[in-house]
Amino acid sequence: MRTFLLAVSTTILGCSSAQTGGARIDKGLAALVPPDTILLSGVRMGELRATPLYTKLMAQQRLSELNDFAKRTNFDPRKDVSEMLVASNGADTVIVARGNFKIQAPAGTKKSVYKGVTVVGGAEGAYAILDSNTAAAGLERAVRKVIDQKQSGQPGPAALLSRAAALPGKGQLWFVSSGWGTLLDRLTSEGGNFASAGRLFRSVDKASGTADLRSAIAGNFTAECRSEPDAKTLGDALRGMVGLGRLSVPENQPEMLRLFDGITVEQKQLSVLLNVNIPADLIDKIIKLTETRPRMK
Repeated sequence: MRTFLLAVSTTILGCSSAQTGGARIDKGLAALVPPDTILLSGVRMGELRATPLYTKLMAQQRLSELNDFAKRTNFDPRKDVSEMLVASNGADTVIVARGNFKIQAPAGTKKSVYKGVTVVGGAEGAYAILDSNTAAAGLERAVRKVIDQKQSGQPGPAALLSRAAALPGKGQLWFVSSGWGTLLDRLTSEGGNFASAGRLFRSVDKASGTADLRSAIAGNFTAECRSEPDAKTLGDALRGMVGLGRLSVPENQPEMLRLFDGITVEQKQLSVLLNVNIPADLIDKIIKLTETRPRMK
C-alpha cells in the first residue's frame, strides 16, 4: 500500500503538472528557457501555497528538498516566488522565476560577473537576479545558460513551449517532456521504487501532465511510447500497480479503496493516459502513509 502511494505522490509532486493553456505561461519566463531543454515544468506558487495539500506538507515539514535548495542558493521558492518554470536538459536543471527579489547574499558568499550579470554562489548552487522581478537559480553553469538565452534574444524550445501552451486544466502545476536525458539513469541508481519507475518509462518518447490541488488531487498524465507494444506494456504495468495497491489496502482501512477507484489507465495506440482523482478527505491519510518516502539526492 505504502509503495503504491509513494509512486503516485512522487509522480504528482516530483514531476509537477497543470495549467490552463498558453495564457497561463508567463511569456517573459518562457523567453528565458534554454533551447536545449527537454523537460519543462511550471508552478504557480502563489496559487499552490493556498492549496490544502501544500499547507499540510509545509506544516509537517515534509518539503525538506526546498529547505536544502534555499540553503544552497539563498533563494527560497516558498517565499520569494509567484510563478516559476523548471527547465532541464536531462542533466542540469535551472529555475527561472517571477516574484519580488531583494535577496541579500550572506557575507563571504562567492560572487562572479557573467556577461554583466552578477552570479551569486558556486558550481553546486547559484542564483542571479536578472531584474527586480525575475531570477534564475540552479547549478552555476545552468544559470549562465539562462543569461545567455536572455541576451541572445532568440526563442527557446518552441515545440516544447507550444505543447505546454496547449495543456488543459486549471491547476497549479504542469510538465511536458520531449525526452529524459540522464534522468532515468539517475532514478534507476536510486534503487527501490525510483529504479522501477526509471525502467518503466524508458520506452516513453514524450510525456505531459497537469495537476490541480485546490481541493482534492486531480491529475491527468499522458505518455507517448515508441510503439504500440511498448504502450501496452506501460499501460499493463500501471494497471498492475493499481491492482496491487487495492490488494494492499489494510482490512481496517476500507475507505482507502476509494483512492484506487479514482485512478484509471487507458491506452490509445501509442499513448497511455493516466487519470488521478483523489478525494480531499483522503489527503491526510496519504501523507501519513508516505512518511517514510526516500529522498532524491
